[in-house]
Amino acid sequence: MKQIIELVKKKGYIFGELTLGETIEIAIDLNLRVSDVIIAEAVNHNSMTEEEVLDAVLNAFAHNLYAAEVGITSGSSFLLGRVPRELVSDEFANRLIEDDFINKVLVYTLAAQVGNHSCGLQPCAGTGDSCVYTGLYRALQETVKDKEELARAVAVMLKVGTIFRAGKTSTGCNMEGFGAGAASTAATLVELRHGSPEAMSKAVVLALSPTIGTPCTPRVMVSGLCATHIGGAVMIGNLAANLAMKTSIPVDVPVDVMIAMAAAVHPVSAQNIVPVVIQYMQPFFKTNLEVEHFIEEKVREQERAAIDETMASALEEARNLAKKANSIVKPFGEAVVGGSSQAVGSPTNTARIAHALAKGKIVGVKIELYPELFVRRGINVPGILMAAVLGAGTDNGKAYKEIMDEVREEKIKIEIVQAEEPQMQRITVYATEQNSMVEALNRGGARLVLQNASPSLEDARFAAQRLGIVLVD
Repeated sequence: MKQIIELVKKKGYIFGELTLGETIEIAIDLNLRVSDVIIAEAVNHNSMTEEEVLDAVLNAFAHNLYAAEVGITSGSSFLLGRVPRELVSDEFANRLIEDDFINKVLVYTLAAQVGNHSCGLQPCAGTGDSCVYTGLYRALQETVKDKEELARAVAVMLKVGTIFRAGKTSTGCNMEGFGAGAASTAATLVELRHGSPEAMSKAVVLALSPTIGTPCTPRVMVSGLCATHIGGAVMIGNLAANLAMKTSIPVDVPVDVMIAMAAAVHPVSAQNIVPVVIQYMQPFFKTNLEVEHFIEEKVREQERAAIDETMASALEEARNLAKKANSIVKPFGEAVVGGSSQAVGSPTNTARIAHALAKGKIVGVKIELYPELFVRRGINVPGILMAAVLGAGTDNGKAYKEIMDEVREEKIKIEIVQAEEPQMQRITVYATEQNSMVEALNRGGARLVLQNASPSLEDARFAAQRLGIVLVD
């Protein structure tokens, strides 16, 4: 304890304000478990003994454990029905996953949600992540017999959870059941399995990545959907912990940066994604007829008309997607080196068309990329240049590796700039006989939308067709 206090002071950190990254850093420097630092922080910040902290951590779940018990016994949810009861019957005969421990975590997590709808749940960032924490706690309680080890794991869980509680400012499952639940599960499982502090940092980053921007509130008015949010948090957290502990997977993002990004994206998602989700999900919202009685008939008529319009529009959108879909006998596009069909494939194909339109010896290439692609230039510029200079296809791994040296040797002038128009990629090829330019919008799967071209848009379309490049509207 003393060495932790001294190092925290030396680094200028403050007990009660330690970030997860700082907590892990202290543990690494002192060759301690992360839980050692978390408990020491609680002891010093709250003027408690270590034993009092461990007791408080475990006792914090009293109500939520009761809610989970309701969820697997007498409770029923308007969204999940009696699913947990079905899963615990005959000693967990109906399994969600073969791993006994993770299966229990999943079932008890769903039970906590049913209990939430029956008798309420104490929220952390929200009630979604409290479902995950409660499910994980109950499974730990049945598995870990040593009180101190149990409290250590739970302390790690709550350290992560309380940081997300501070970061949740609006609606969004990225900072609640899905995001906070996945991050906390990952950290807890690393602690439980005696992983290193470095592994915990990696695990939280890996767990957070797929949860960024995920909305929540509209879905918790729709039957069933919340189950895969809170259950998915458990699965992703377990995967992240195993990857971090059992492999040498490279993870460069500091854990504090990942958490800060999740918090920053959170209100943006609420403002921009949630309204779209509401539009499509509102027809399936569970309603309360006694409440609807107080809503003006004119308002309800407007809602019904909007719902009818959305349903018709969604069906038409689905038909258009099915119409544009490839046959299952030829589902894939050309292979793309560089790791991303959107970040590399689409701009590379734009450059292939520009190469086909140019004439003579190529002396220069200008690359203009919208911000998302500009920051990913380390992987897409080699692809663009191999296509613009050599006419190489997206699958040419040899050219992708060698093109930067070739460009330098041939003294080809290269200009790379950021464009502001969303999704825009413009490739200009300078050649001794005829320059060319192709401007396109980026689409996934290495596809693109042609917007403008020189010498002509018609020539560009013909070149794309000849090269087998897929153009979309």
